[in-house]
Amino acid sequence: MDLLATNILFAGNNFQRLLGGLWTTIWIALLSLAIGLILGTVLGMLRTLNNRFLRLILRLYLEFFRIVPTVVLLFLAYYILPRQLNINLPADQVAVLVFALWVAAEFSDIVRGALDSVPQHQREAGLAIGLSHWQLFHYVLLPQALTLELPATINLATRVVKTTSLLMLISVMDVINIGQQIIEANGQTHPNGIFLIYGVIFFFYFIVDYPLSLLAKRMNIVRQH
Repeated sequence: MDLLATNILFAGNNFQRLLGGLWTTIWIALLSLAIGLILGTVLGMLRTLNNRFLRLILRLYLEFFRIVPTVVLLFLAYYILPRQLNINLPADQVAVLVFALWVAAEFSDIVRGALDSVPQHQREAGLAIGLSHWQLFHYVLLPQALTLELPATINLATRVVKTTSLLMLISVMDVINIGQQIIEANGQTHPNGIFLIYGVIFFFYFIVDYPLSLLAKRMNIVRQH
């Protein structure tokens, strides 16, 4: 790669812009995860209750977010629904909303599976000593389910970070969108710079996701032993 191409990365404030885009990617992912995990925990608890209608509604909610591609959800929430409802939300807020609802749907199934894995006699013992259903969740079921949830939760977090690459489609100034702008401004004069910029973007995603992947793998090994 020619030296002039490598200069593109540090010309002006290009590298600072990429770091700013990376921060946008990270904070959207983190905020979406925080909201989605809280909502998903509640929905997962509700899915274990003996209410067939409620469980059906929550199952349909889960399947909707599993079947409809995330890119379609982003376009629907950013371009179509605002026109129909006459509202106008910034692109980053739309992104957080869509990702949080998606995380909540996926995490609700993780929570449900973890709660169902707690031995039945634990539930019976809690009810026998007079705990309410919510006290049973708080003191007995959720603490035990937490260790079962963690590997799948970390995997979900890595998926959220990777899926933020779609944010450029709704004009969020994430790391890929800024990288694309730098390439368009310099690509004709230094075509090799394209590979450099995308290489840096790949490295950014790698340093964010790879530690999470290692942690999830390690936790799975610990669980198996």
